[in-house]
Amino acid sequence: MAAIKIFTKKDSTRLRYVLDWAFKQVFHITYELENDEAALVDEAFFIAYGASFPNAISIPDSGLLWQENIQPHEISCGNWCQIPTLYHQAASDTTLPFDCFSAIFFLISRYEEYYPFKADKYGRYPAKESILYKNNWLQRPLIDEWLYELYTILKEKGVPVFLSAYKYIPTYDIDMAYSYKHKGIRRNIGGFLRSILRGDTTEIRRRHQVLLSKALDPYDSFVAIKRLHTNYHLRPFYFILSALKTTEYDKNISPKNNVMQRLIKRLQQDGTIGLHPSFYSDIAKVFKEEHSILRQITNEPITHSRQHYIKLSLPSTYRYLIAHGIHHDYSMGYGSHLGFRCGTGRSFYWYDLAAESPSGLHIHPFCFMDTTAHFEEKLSIKETFMAYSKMQQYLQNTQSQLVTVFHNFSLGTDPEWAGWARLYEEMIQFSIPEFTKIICVTDKEYEEA
Repeated sequence: MAAIKIFTKKDSTRLRYVLDWAFKQVFHITYELENDEAALVDEAFFIAYGASFPNAISIPDSGLLWQENIQPHEISCGNWCQIPTLYHQAASDTTLPFDCFSAIFFLISRYEEYYPFKADKYGRYPAKESILYKNNWLQRPLIDEWLYELYTILKEKGVPVFLSAYKYIPTYDIDMAYSYKHKGIRRNIGGFLRSILRGDTTEIRRRHQVLLSKALDPYDSFVAIKRLHTNYHLRPFYFILSALKTTEYDKNISPKNNVMQRLIKRLQQDGTIGLHPSFYSDIAKVFKEEHSILRQITNEPITHSRQHYIKLSLPSTYRYLIAHGIHHDYSMGYGSHLGFRCGTGRSFYWYDLAAESPSGLHIHPFCFMDTTAHFEEKLSIKETFMAYSKMQQYLQNTQSQLVTVFHNFSLGTDPEWAGWARLYEEMIQFSIPEFTKIICVTDKEYEEA
């Protein structure tokens, strides 16, 4: 396999981490570091980091990759090829006017999340604290844009780099499999009483019809979802909330319930089952019990996970997942805002910044979640599609990866989510090149939804 020479006067774990990801995983090419200028005299082409040469792509060095601790610092911003940049050095004589390696490291290591901050009510890092939000860049995968421009330059230089094809991956959080069914007498009586106190006769009638098996449970969209996967040739991921105790935040049917076990096995036939750890699963015993019972139901190792409520705290959450046998995490996004928490749709291995060491935990970022658009950002159907389509186009144009998060309840018949089942199929059609069609988002049906 061909290798590209990269000149650098220094070496570090941080630099190797960025280069391994950008070149080996994204560009599918190996590299060799060289610190002797004389050894490059006969090279027709190479990359120079922190130095300028006439026959090289020169990239400035901001110094971040040589540090071994976390130091809050100012980051200069600029523009390159109409793409916003970090660690910009406008006065430099380099090919790129910014330190793209440091910019990539800052974003995918989530460096800023190690700064002191005031957590939200769920103990999460607030999106509004991030540099991407503050500059109105949250809905642009800047790293993917930078890498695609660099890829174009390398191709023009005759370097045998290669980008994998754009890919769409649907994922689902099964927080509440059913609204009324299989909840038990006590919970349904409580539901009836709450509806009576509110005077909500429609809710009373709906619950009664479902419990008499005269209507489909409003959260039961599983057959419809599977039909979409079959029609569009998709292989989804289902993250199952397997809480053994009902709490304010954990309201799914117990995984000990036969109905829930049958549902999990049905979903397993359609896609990959992952764990959705309960809100209080940071207690080791709780996590182990939930992980164990899901493994018993599926009779397969459970190595994929996404945090309930996107309750992610670095580095503790990822260290915890690694210690409990999780190899793939799908929590890298914001529960409060649409967009790219780490600046890319591509997967990468987590870098434990506090330990200054790469890990074996594979991170799969998401940029869209239904509850975020509907409840947090309060977008209409039309606004949701417009925001989503812009992000999708960035990812498709840069041959990146698109991961969406939906819940079964948003795709059923619950009046709260009217129009979302249709919207979702439109989103899928828009997301898969071979099924893409011209979609009108201003027609009467959309406006009425």
